[in-house]
Amino acid sequence: MQTDPTPPYSSLVALGDSFTEGMSDLLPDGTYRGWADLLAARMAAVTPGFRYANLAVRGKLIQQIVDEQVEAAAAMRADVVTLVGGLNDTLRPKCDMGRVRDLLTEAVERLAPHCGQLVLMRSPGRQGPVLERFRPRMEALFECVDELAGKHGALVVDLYGAPSLADPRLWDVDRLHLTADGHRRVAEAVWQTLGHAPEDPEWHLPPEATLPPRWVARRVADARFARQHLLPWIGRRLTGRSSGDGLPPKRPELLPYEGR
Repeated sequence: MQTDPTPPYSSLVALGDSFTEGMSDLLPDGTYRGWADLLAARMAAVTPGFRYANLAVRGKLIQQIVDEQVEAAAAMRADVVTLVGGLNDTLRPKCDMGRVRDLLTEAVERLAPHCGQLVLMRSPGRQGPVLERFRPRMEALFECVDELAGKHGALVVDLYGAPSLADPRLWDVDRLHLTADGHRRVAEAVWQTLGHAPEDPEWHLPPEATLPPRWVARRVADARFARQHLLPWIGRRLTGRSSGDGLPPKRPELLPYEGR
């Protein structure tokens, strides 16, 4: 049997927003799992005593990630730290990309010296008219990610360039968060980027083709999306509220993890 040549990592800390918290990979108990939990479970399976913390909270902007998560993560001195942030900023009506770059740079500079391996990401982006407006900002953010990775020895997981994660079928009905299968593919991508042997070599390929929904079904889905997700999202933007206001991180301490 072939063994994985990658040295085991003993700890993982994940920072970020809803993407890293795990929305919309919903478990029966009403909590979210997501790619970071799935990755931690894989790492724990090969490393006795593996520890995991997830500081991510939905809706957080890059300033909040810097203020609320970076210092705590650096103090944990984990083998692996994942940082995904700034995308929520790019989706705001007004966004100072220079400030976003500065804050992301600050986060990386504070984290890199205090972990074994820093992992950054080019976040996934589905196709559709809502995100097209913000795509230049997203791509400017990813250019910054690439520059920081080269300067600080971080790994970059390119989810943005994966055809599978541009497929609408891998996105939840809110069109902002991945399905369970989407999160599984992200976990696989990070797993491979860390040097582990692939479990799904074709994670980046889209699911098999299916017949597209009929015109009426698409219009019904569009109306439901606007009513249940788009309008509340716009309302929060206009009033300065966030879906994560008052919520704590789901795993604030670096503790042994056996998966779920």
